Amino acid sequence: MNFQENYLSNVKFEFQRYKTMGNKTFAQISDDDIHWKYAETDNSIAIIVKHMIGNMLSRWTNFLTEDGEKSWRERDLEFEKPYITKAEMISAWEKGWKCLFEALESINSTNFDSKVFIRGEEHSIIEAINRQLAHYASHVGQIVFVAKLIKGNNWKSLSIPKGESKTFNKKMFGTDKP
Repeated sequence: MNFQENYLSNVKFEFQRYKTMGNKTFAQISDDDIHWKYAETDNSIAIIVKHMIGNMLSRWTNFLTEDGEKSWRERDLEFEKPYITKAEMISAWEKGWKCLFEALESINSTNFDSKVFIRGEEHSIIEAINRQLAHYASHVGQIVFVAKLIKGNNWKSLSIPKGESKTFNKKMFGTDKP
């Protein structure tokens, strides 16, 4: 596997990992939970997702041929009028990720060295992808954190639960140390 193939395979894996974290979080929350905010000035899960989807659709639609900040995107409105239901939010979530993964599939050895633009600023393919990976990772972290606040002791860990590292390592490696 060459560098380009390895890089693209890795970023697809990482994007899928963050999408899965979101999916597992959504499975633990209710329609009402998606609107919960710690303080009035905070963003709810529904708003964070709405912003992510606006960003995804803008950045990944015609990724190789158009600026990633589309004229039709109204970023400020992403922070108003959240999705009403969890089902509506998840439908938009799926649409955004589909757009992203389709764009990643369009990258190959003939266009890997292309330059793309975001807000008029030139980026290599790697720079543009890494920018979005970091952006989405931070927002998925926010989503998980807000859901953990909502669920409290009823939260089901998405990774190794506190105090369970030795048990996990023993299961994975046959010892409590990797």
